[in-house]
Amino acid sequence: MKKYFKLCLTVFLAITLFSCVQKNKESKQVKKTEKSAADILGNPEYLAISYGGYREKTRDTQPTINELKDDLRILEAMKVKVLRTYNVQLKHASNLLEAISQLKKEDPNFEMYLMLGAWIDCENAWTDKAPNHNVESEANAAEIQRAVDLANKYPNIVKVLAVGNEAMVKWAESYYVQPAVILKWVNHLQALKNSGKLPEKLWITSSDDFASWGGGDSSYHTEDLEKLFKAVDYVSMHTYPYHNSHYNPAFWKVPEEEEGLTDMEKINAAMLRAKDFAVSHYNAVAKYMKSIGVNKPIHIGETGWATVSKGYYGPKGSKATDEYKQKLYYNAMRAWTNEVGMSCFYFEAFDEQWKDAHHPAGSENHFGLINLDGQAKFTLWDLVDNGTFKGLTRNGNPITKTYNGDEKALMEDVLVPPLATEK
Repeated sequence: MKKYFKLCLTVFLAITLFSCVQKNKESKQVKKTEKSAADILGNPEYLAISYGGYREKTRDTQPTINELKDDLRILEAMKVKVLRTYNVQLKHASNLLEAISQLKKEDPNFEMYLMLGAWIDCENAWTDKAPNHNVESEANAAEIQRAVDLANKYPNIVKVLAVGNEAMVKWAESYYVQPAVILKWVNHLQALKNSGKLPEKLWITSSDDFASWGGGDSSYHTEDLEKLFKAVDYVSMHTYPYHNSHYNPAFWKVPEEEEGLTDMEKINAAMLRAKDFAVSHYNAVAKYMKSIGVNKPIHIGETGWATVSKGYYGPKGSKATDEYKQKLYYNAMRAWTNEVGMSCFYFEAFDEQWKDAHHPAGSENHFGLINLDGQAKFTLWDLVDNGTFKGLTRNGNPITKTYNGDEKALMEDVLVPPLATEK
């Protein structure tokens, strides 16, 4: 009897121990999949990108959930795991969250997170009335509430809420607001988080131009901006050397000492200067932040390089625009931000023609790494060669290369930046 009792006890203990080990393993597995913004941002294994799934010349036609799922599979193949969206006024963001949720149910290993943007406007923005930059739009409150509702509905996907997009920078003349407006809503969201009405580990920020974050003109250095630095969980900063190749081209033009270089050497040197120009914007924001006694993470909320332009940045302008330069800039920015532990929400995943619908060759329509026909631009040609996109389609088209993969033809469109000595 004693032997039988000992045997039963041994079996019972073994089963109990095994059960505890299994539960511990399961617990660890759950913890492993529960990522927070702190885990994701700055992690080179979680590449970030700005995303809009619009195919048509107007946003009146919203991408379907199946179209969004096609895009998500493409982005997953590119090792992108964090997306940035811009507003919740339209169905795009909520449909995207539903598409991600469906893919996670279909494949437990599918992993994608969102930096969810809430659009902020001033009074009379986008109307025939003069914008009142000192008063906010009445629509802002509803926009913030929609973002809150989505963050609570999809807490395993939404990891960041961003109040406004370039909403404080003064060149956004149609809609910009004063920092006090952004501060008000950031404080509101932080209060909801502190009271348990938003997920505890959700990060709150605002995504704006480097100048708006104190890295430019001193006119931006206000008390409300200092308070905003203290209120956000991190700084989401934009930098665009591409646009500055026209508006502030000193860094871009070929200096006199480089005039003897070959054309390709001049182009490559200009793109290194472009990356360094972006780094200087980061350094300027970091310096200002330090000067006001704040120490917060800074991540690149937006930066990019267009591949088509007949305007300021094209053959008759700064000559900055082509697929070769986009590839150099993309690779340089990824290398820098990965090395220093920053996220870079590269702008953008796919071309969107609604942005400048009346000008098909307008640069705003051509910042994507993949064009409207599902062709991967030069930046991604290696992924096409490696079979990364095998079996994946966009709008029913397999992912192929631009220029039919003819690099010689592509390079014929690459222009040398103007000389600094040119008038």
